[in-house]
Amino acid sequence: MLILVGLLLITVLTAATGYFVAQEFGYVAVDRGKLKQLADGGDRAASRALEVTARLSFMLSGAQLGITVTALLVGYVAEPFLGAGLADLLGLTGISSTVALPLSVALALVIATVVQMVLGELAPKNLAIARAESLARALSRSTLMYLKIAGPLITLFDRAAVRLLRRIGIEPIEELPSGATPQDLEQIIAESREEGHLDAEMSDLLDRGLDFRELTAGEAMVPRVDVHTVRADEPVSRIVELLDTGHSRFPVSGAEGVDDLIGVVGIADVLGVPPAQRATTRVDAVAVPPLLVPETLPLPTVLDRLRSGHRQLACVVDEYGGFAGVITLEDLAEELVGPIRDEDDPPDRAAARQEDGSWVVPARWRIDEVADSTGIELPEAPEYDTLSGLVMRELGRVPEVGDRLEIPVATDGDVPASGPRVLVEVLAVDRHVADSVRLRSTADVSGEGAA
Repeated sequence: MLILVGLLLITVLTAATGYFVAQEFGYVAVDRGKLKQLADGGDRAASRALEVTARLSFMLSGAQLGITVTALLVGYVAEPFLGAGLADLLGLTGISSTVALPLSVALALVIATVVQMVLGELAPKNLAIARAESLARALSRSTLMYLKIAGPLITLFDRAAVRLLRRIGIEPIEELPSGATPQDLEQIIAESREEGHLDAEMSDLLDRGLDFRELTAGEAMVPRVDVHTVRADEPVSRIVELLDTGHSRFPVSGAEGVDDLIGVVGIADVLGVPPAQRATTRVDAVAVPPLLVPETLPLPTVLDRLRSGHRQLACVVDEYGGFAGVITLEDLAEELVGPIRDEDDPPDRAAARQEDGSWVVPARWRIDEVADSTGIELPEAPEYDTLSGLVMRELGRVPEVGDRLEIPVATDGDVPASGPRVLVEVLAVDRHVADSVRLRSTADVSGEGAA
């Protein structure tokens, strides 16, 4: 009889422990966004579950209280009954009481521990993680009732723990954060890609969206050396001649030179001039005032400026007030979705993998673009944005065709003191900067060093 009573008590208390364990893990693992969708659709259980998650720290304290109390009761009430019953049963077999009593206590402890761990801890935990949403909804009513009844006791213990932590110089966090930082999202995307939940295209699109906020106008612009400008005193017919460049808008410079930006002119402005007057009408007569943005301006703000000003193009100026380049809505879109090609664009320059395993890449690519295309993560620094800038800094002079140098590979943005290195070879130079380079791991190069 004592054995049955002991087993019954262990079963009941283990079920209670399992309830609190499922409560603890279920509300931690549940997707609050999905609960909100269900609640907005009229699901009352989901609304109650959301109410619980709004006080997640308080609920966890309550669950811990329940787990602790039920576990103590197993040892204090259930095990003695089971132990006494087992001792009587062992006594019937002729085992002396001096041996039967400690043996029965040990057996009772083993039985209670196994039942508690398997049925009271592990099984409810795994169930809660696997079925978090349905379990959170199912337990919502009883959880709110329990928190209301045990609330004063939970609050008492919570305040005692908070005071203890503050005494030792730790400021506790009352509620767990439910949102995710950009860094959290990047980690989630990376893990989802590795586990096969996101394909390469989707993960790349999400990564670009997160990186967009960190880029500036200076990093995404078309640099000044690649921009076609027109003088204010030129005729608008000059704009028609420049259409073969593939561009439809051009910065207009004043009498003081290219840094004296007085406007922007587009093909639409030229079309408003009768053909017979285009050779005599000055560009500044049809140009509109330029939208100027500093090169340090974040891209989301650049986008807001373009949209609010109903513009397609902004002129980027550096810290000295000089003309640094232009940035268009298409440039911003390409930062989000990748290269956008049309019939007027010049032939695309892409990274090319060579038979020897090396990469030939455009040197004017940004460091992050090189990493995205080749997987080679080169060190970044504030004084340069592009691969050509890195080459010039490392050389300490204007590069020449055939220059070679070794550059350490970065790991998660850090450059280790010792680690893999990349041999960078300048293949072409344009306007005094590297135009095309070869990247090759030094492990693939035998007997070659930096020049």
